[in-house]
Amino acid sequence: MTENTPQSERDVRIQKIQKMKELWVKPYAQHFNKKDLIQDIIKQYWEKDFRDINDIIPNPEKQVVTAGRLILYRSFGKLSFWTIIDSTEKIQVMFHRDNCKMDISISANEPKLVDSLWEWENEVSAYKFMEKMVDVWDFIWVTWEVFKTHKWELTIFVSEFKFLSKAIRPLPEKFHGLTDQEELYRKRYLDMTMNPESYKRFLFKSKFYHVLREFYHKEWFTEIQTSILWNAASWAAAKPFITHHNDFDTEFYLRIAFETALKKATVWRFEKVFEIGQDFRNEWSDPSHLQEFTQVEHYAVYRNYEDNMKFTEKMMDYIFDNMWIDRKLNVKDKDGVVKQVDFTTPWPRIDYVQWVNEASGLDITKYTEDDADQLRADIRAKWIEFDWMDDMWTTTLIDYLYKKVLRPKIVWPAFIYNYPVIMQPLARVSDEDAGVVEQFQLLVNGREICKAYSELVDPIFQQSNFDKQAEAAARWDEEATAWDKDFVTAMEYGMPPQSWFWMWIERILAILTEQDNLRDVVMFPIMKPDSEE
Repeated sequence: MTENTPQSERDVRIQKIQKMKELWVKPYAQHFNKKDLIQDIIKQYWEKDFRDINDIIPNPEKQVVTAGRLILYRSFGKLSFWTIIDSTEKIQVMFHRDNCKMDISISANEPKLVDSLWEWENEVSAYKFMEKMVDVWDFIWVTWEVFKTHKWELTIFVSEFKFLSKAIRPLPEKFHGLTDQEELYRKRYLDMTMNPESYKRFLFKSKFYHVLREFYHKEWFTEIQTSILWNAASWAAAKPFITHHNDFDTEFYLRIAFETALKKATVWRFEKVFEIGQDFRNEWSDPSHLQEFTQVEHYAVYRNYEDNMKFTEKMMDYIFDNMWIDRKLNVKDKDGVVKQVDFTTPWPRIDYVQWVNEASGLDITKYTEDDADQLRADIRAKWIEFDWMDDMWTTTLIDYLYKKVLRPKIVWPAFIYNYPVIMQPLARVSDEDAGVVEQFQLLVNGREICKAYSELVDPIFQQSNFDKQAEAAARWDEEATAWDKDFVTAMEYGMPPQSWFWMWIERILAILTEQDNLRDVVMFPIMKPDSEE
């Protein structure tokens, strides 16, 4: 990939590093005690009365001490103005030739304040050093008094500064920056620096995690961590990533869900557990799919899937209220059409079997695990086609049929429930209808946000379901759920009635921040190797 940075400019900055060393200035400082965030300076001083700048220059009062990256420079003879930015805000700073000192360190324990530097027989003033040796995108700390210019711009008069870190590669200019989307993903650090909205989006993401954990703690859940490497690719209809464990000399799977590991914690004594972490599925890439993604999953004993519907609405209300999010958001569908979605609870319930049958013209309840060929033929007879059909077994065919004919039609937040029993080998079969399981999914404008069901805790039935999935896998269904012997053994020791829940974090974040590509809420998404790499 062609570099945007002129090599000559990079060389010049590297030469400045050598020059700094000759002047006894460390180009990369070890430490600095930053006392004031820029946003706090703005809040504290915005409404205050200020002294005249002509009174400040000869005799400043030490009011603030802050640090950040320099992003804009203007010079007017004796005066120089910079704009400095930190993690919270940006502010203008001013240097004056008649009162400018520089903090240097001969060693880590010998700070020294000087107004001039010596290189052999030549004297270099601190002000001249700032003009000639400091560049846009370098890091410095500044201190002394706050005032307002004649244009009423809040400014720090800098009587002292210290150089903190040299950037040898300048960032793109504001109006000639990154526009290539792939390059933005590869160099997210530039994206967040140049695009304030991108930076704010990841601050929002951090707060979302805080509020989500806060909600679970208020509901008396215990957070636990489970392993990423598993002996079996259990739980979901998904193709796993496989890796080799050298010490054990055996194949392991990157987990495709936390479910079975979390559930084993309920054998004794945890009653409410949750986990937030990464899952991995070796599937396709598109704006709504990631191979590595983040989920929150929980188990609550003595609850069923209907309890989890109410819990989900309560959770989302808590998130919207505590993050001050408008209940009405614009969400793009897969065709790029923007639709307004109202998240006001309660949300409607939609019968999976009834709606898929009506949308497809088929009766999905009549097909068994051995009817894949017949189901495939019947789907095609209805002029319905989707990728990889010939490699799917019955359960996966039904799942993709639903994704084709029903899911894109659902705009409003809605709970989809009443799934065929062969679709979910870990869910509890309904007491009222042996052909369905007690499961739901939450859909928003065609996107699956979360899933939950009443748990199957019968080890004999569970083993039977795993056996059926093994038969599907033997017939080349790569997304069939794998058998997990240790999980069945744990069930045999006794599991209480319970309900499970998971939510795809990137999908809900993409909706809340009105993004239509999941990579826009992942700080460093997985990318194909750069050609130079």
